[in-house]
Amino acid sequence: MAVSPQRAFGERVRELRLAGGFTQDDLAERCGLFRTYLSRIETGRANPTLTMIDALASSLGVPIVALFGVPATPVEAKRPAVRPARGRVSR
Repeated sequence: MAVSPQRAFGERVRELRLAGGFTQDDLAERCGLFRTYLSRIETGRANPTLTMIDALASSLGVPIVALFGVPATPVEAKRPAVRPARGRVSR
């Protein structure tokens, strides 16, 4: 069974928190939230807002993309080839 996005995100936050040497209390205080809410994020039972994701990244000293377990460098998206329009062209 696949891991939910909230669970994967929370596991990554926990991994980065531990790597940074922070307790849940430390990180929660730095982010301005309750430790119990941080615990819910780490266990995938909370769905943090973009503002909270930004605060977590900033407090952990990592780019936002690091919280999602993806490389920090952007990946070039492949676009489908654009075909010329057929038929009448409206003017």
